[in-house]
Amino acid sequence: MTAELLAMPDLMPVLPEILLIIGAMVLLMVGAFGGEKSTPLVTGICVALLTVAGLILLVSPHYGETFNGAFVQDAFSQYLKVLVLIGSGFAIAMSVAYARSQNFDRFEYPILIVIATVGMMLMLSANDLISMYLGIELQSLALYVVAAINRDSVRSTEAGLKYFVLGALSSGMLLYGMSFIYGFTGHTDFAGIASALTEERASLGLVFGIVFMLAGIAFKISAVPFHMWTPDVYEGAPTPVTAFFAAAPKVAAFGMLIRVLVEPLGQVTTDWQQIVVFIAIASMGLGAFAAIGQRNIKRLMAYSSIGNMGYALVGLAAGTEAGIEGVIVFMTAYLAMTLGAFACILSMRRKEGMVEEISDLAGLSKTNLPMAVLLAVIMFSLTGLPPLFGFFGKFYVFIAAVEAGLVPLVVIGLVASVVAAYYYLRVIKVMFFDDATGEFLPMSGEMKIVLGLSSAVVGLFFIMPEPIMNAAANAASVLF
Repeated sequence: MTAELLAMPDLMPVLPEILLIIGAMVLLMVGAFGGEKSTPLVTGICVALLTVAGLILLVSPHYGETFNGAFVQDAFSQYLKVLVLIGSGFAIAMSVAYARSQNFDRFEYPILIVIATVGMMLMLSANDLISMYLGIELQSLALYVVAAINRDSVRSTEAGLKYFVLGALSSGMLLYGMSFIYGFTGHTDFAGIASALTEERASLGLVFGIVFMLAGIAFKISAVPFHMWTPDVYEGAPTPVTAFFAAAPKVAAFGMLIRVLVEPLGQVTTDWQQIVVFIAIASMGLGAFAAIGQRNIKRLMAYSSIGNMGYALVGLAAGTEAGIEGVIVFMTAYLAMTLGAFACILSMRRKEGMVEEISDLAGLSKTNLPMAVLLAVIMFSLTGLPPLFGFFGKFYVFIAAVEAGLVPLVVIGLVASVVAAYYYLRVIKVMFFDDATGEFLPMSGEMKIVLGLSSAVVGLFFIMPEPIMNAAANAASVLF
């Protein structure tokens, strides 16, 4: 046993993570010795590292388990890791012009995003409660700092503090739940937990553990009732940071939630299904109704994000392979729509500075028609109108829930979608039918690229859906 523990683990499945973490450590030294003038170099290398890690995953993914089964690389983690790397890479690229204009272009920012990305990739490959927690904390600690990175802004500092305090609380709940699961099964590894759960119903202690663990993870995906940090942090954090928070960490946390519920706790689906259904209904409802009165577009996107997590939970509540496939497609659409929307929000810049009110978009079709049209496409997709990508994301999760007999949940989801359509369409109405209030400064090159790519994915998915659908089906089948 001792020799087995001391044996060198197979490092090939962990190659992208090793590349990123060594790169981050080296770049930290480059930044420390080179000072602020090294920021452009560090930023460029960080984007390159994320790109290379993504290419390794796409071209030669080494499937298998390592570190005594605590880390697993499979088609499921591969697909979601590629999404996370895309989200992180675009988040760094989108921050360049903003950071320069707001005087917080520090070399630490892209390095922290790379470190957070490594944490997210560990979350997606975790095959043990302990490795899962290590991934969560590595991600969270970097995100707390990133939220407060603009030290000169009171709002940014407040956002970082709120996120830290509530994040620490959620980590405590998560650990408490894990300790219950370990206590009642005698295992921390997912295979061991699954083998200990032979009967269909979980014991009362185990249900307590599942409830607390789900509460901790629900915070990470900002699902109701653990959403309270989201609007304040989204509004207070610098906008590129908000774009990052809305994209990659959500995908990683949701992927981890899927794995932990399906693999070790798949035997007791009936016990966790009720909890997921409740959180899904609450998230869809609050996301739809609370966003109606919002005037700040970042707060609007926060409530939109809460609602979207509710729709994704509908697919998870089904607990079937079709449901998980639907969730993966939905999260892909969500990432594309979020990055596109934030590329537009980051371009809401006038000579006097950044603006964030929805009313500031008034008459955008008259002053910048391409941006208005592409943002309208993204808003229609968030509404769920066919044939846009957002429609297919909702369609697949709802169909899976109907097949699993969760018809009332789907009806609630459809009603929430109709209510949510109001505030998405309001943004379009303001852009196309209100009188122009003033022109924005021209979009930067990187914003045009992000907006163009995300709009193309959102708008043209229906022409060639096979690559994403096949990859999602392959990723979902691994868990069953």
